[in-house]
Amino acid sequence: MYKILNTDGRAKRAVMETVHGTIQTPVFMNVGTVGAIKGAVSTIDLQKIGTQVELSNTYHLHVRTGDKLIKQMGGLHRFMNWNKPILTDSGGFQVFSLAGLRKIKEEGVTFNSHIDGHKIFMGPEESIQIQSNLGSTIAMAFDECAPAKADRAYVENSVERTSRWLVRCKNEMKRLNELSDTINPNQLLFGINQGAVYSDIRIEHAKYIADMNLDGYAVGGLAVGETHEEMYHILDETVPYLPKDKPTYLMGVGTPANILEAVERGIDFFDCVYPSRNGRHGHVYTKFGKINLFNAKYEKEDNPIEEGCPCEACQYSRAYIRHLLKAKEMLGMRLCVIHNLYYYNHLMEDIRDAIEAGQYHSFKTKRLEMMKIYDAN
Repeated sequence: MYKILNTDGRAKRAVMETVHGTIQTPVFMNVGTVGAIKGAVSTIDLQKIGTQVELSNTYHLHVRTGDKLIKQMGGLHRFMNWNKPILTDSGGFQVFSLAGLRKIKEEGVTFNSHIDGHKIFMGPEESIQIQSNLGSTIAMAFDECAPAKADRAYVENSVERTSRWLVRCKNEMKRLNELSDTINPNQLLFGINQGAVYSDIRIEHAKYIADMNLDGYAVGGLAVGETHEEMYHILDETVPYLPKDKPTYLMGVGTPANILEAVERGIDFFDCVYPSRNGRHGHVYTKFGKINLFNAKYEKEDNPIEEGCPCEACQYSRAYIRHLLKAKEMLGMRLCVIHNLYYYNHLMEDIRDAIEAGQYHSFKTKRLEMMKIYDAN
């Protein structure tokens, strides 16, 4: 199912076979929280720009439109017209992000919906049931994402509960995958390592979940308040204790620089809202750094966002896209999101090539230096 083709230091170049197709890693998963990329980007667009995996969110699809309706429509793949892999987040991050609207107990979490305030209960079994209804390729275990700077005693208790929840998730997925009406009886389960910035807690939790023989392993609870240096330190300490023959996923991270650094530390799955969110605000990525098309200096620039880029957006000038953004035309936002996702997807292609060539460290160093050029001007 997951086969390492080459390594360069701790960087891994691998392939993962799934019921919905092959994933070449390292991979960036394009985030479509409610079954769509924000910015009017369709699944047909995603095919064109080289997207391998689409990521959707369990909690958000549960509260709006509803996972049971999506199951009736044939599952999320059919619903959104996407035939490649989908990963569904478990809803665990909402335990963190909706802190003012939830109450955590051993059984699970009671939320007040952020849409209309009605009470929702979600525990490990409910999260897996929702993800089974969606029929995603990869389901994530239900966990609590503790704040990065949380008290040590709180984090210890939280991680112990997350471990107990993981056992329940695994048992529920086994049960559901054996039912005759399950949309995807080959659904995979990834467990999530937690522990805030406490490396010893992280390591012990990594050892525990590694023994559960899951389909993949994620490092969660990072990029939620700690510094980049703290994040890299946690990866240095933790990833060696996760199974090397299984995919490793750094959740919710990050910038191109974060990705380049994390690949060197053994991570091969990524997701982040940055490329779509920044694109909707006119911030676009290039090999030489990020630029803000709202800046007046781009008003008369006839060149594309990035010279040589074949994406749809780069068929237009910076000046025209800036005009669209200033005029609040949807096309401007859409083009920026398409370009950013293309950039991320093809950064991963370059990363894979560099690992195959055994030149990853020099590639990473050169790319990080190139990304500073626009910042220096």
